[in-house]
Amino acid sequence: MRALIAVLPGDGIGPEVCAEAVRALTAAAAAGGHSFEFEHADIGGIAIDRHGDPLPQSTLALCRRADAVLLGAVGGPKWSSPSATVRPEQGLLLLRQELGLFANLRPVAPHPVALKQAPIKANLLTGVDILVVRELTGGIYFGERSRTEHEAMDVCRYTVAEVERVTRRAAQFARARRGKLTHVDKANVLDTSRLWRATVERVVRAAFPDLELEHQLVDSMAMHLIARPRDFDVVLTENLFGDILTDEAALLAGSMGLLPSASLGEGTLGVYEPIHGSAPDIAGRGIANPFGAILSGAMLLRHSLGLEVEARAIEQAVSDALDAGVLTRDLRKRGAWSTEAAGGWVARRIEATAQAVSRAA
Repeated sequence: MRALIAVLPGDGIGPEVCAEAVRALTAAAAAGGHSFEFEHADIGGIAIDRHGDPLPQSTLALCRRADAVLLGAVGGPKWSSPSATVRPEQGLLLLRQELGLFANLRPVAPHPVALKQAPIKANLLTGVDILVVRELTGGIYFGERSRTEHEAMDVCRYTVAEVERVTRRAAQFARARRGKLTHVDKANVLDTSRLWRATVERVVRAAFPDLELEHQLVDSMAMHLIARPRDFDVVLTENLFGDILTDEAALLAGSMGLLPSASLGEGTLGVYEPIHGSAPDIAGRGIANPFGAILSGAMLLRHSLGLEVEARAIEQAVSDALDAGVLTRDLRKRGAWSTEAAGGWVARRIEATAQAVSRAA
């Protein structure tokens, strides 16, 4: 297979972790006999500095013709003044909107080694395997807004069609997993949530009657996610609630640096990025955890390129790295591995595994 992958390193630690994800993807491509072309472009704060625009047209054009997009992170204090009218995050929101990426996937499956770092009792985390599906292009982030000296307004708006399409995608994932779908809303207060609940109920009952469906209010879900995380399989929710709950779910994994994400639309094109931010306080120091970005590369192989074997090879290499004690500073304070060394270990593991398979064949 030949594929063009757009690489948008972004800001802060984004370029460092993207570089290691590209190394892993290159190793996986070689192992599988594929040819990947990587083309870099600017997004976020660096794009504001260079082009005056957080999403230059050249970047968007590259993403449209690419088979998949690998993204690092955007933002930082340099561009975060309260008076700023152009912000790095606007580029990311616009990219999702322009590419029609309405479903954000965030898997959370804690690795045993990382459980020692989680601030939650290990007995609650053993066996946790959650996939959060967050609606990504509607809701309060994209609604009408205004601000004066004395008041501000942000409108949360959803249509039935928006809810239907992300519900179908989440239900498909639930059917392929353990058959349980948990929908999260605030239907006791918000009309948008009542629309969500009615639509989810109708779609699932009509097209996915084999699924176990439950509804949770977002405030109680925030508690249940920590108190009984093993009870959840696929979690579906709207944009704002999903943004908050997935950051909370990072506690289950022991480190934000371990968690990948995928943003998908109707076709195969997707944007893949670790869930962590740009972490400007550690940028350039070579201590960021690259595993979230590398695992995002695995999701890229699976969802955009249809390369399941190669995706599993990357995931297994990261798991092996954690088992072997290849831990960056977020997981080990003394004797920690650098970003580049950890990424190199994973790339070599992929190569060695492929060679072993080849010899056995």
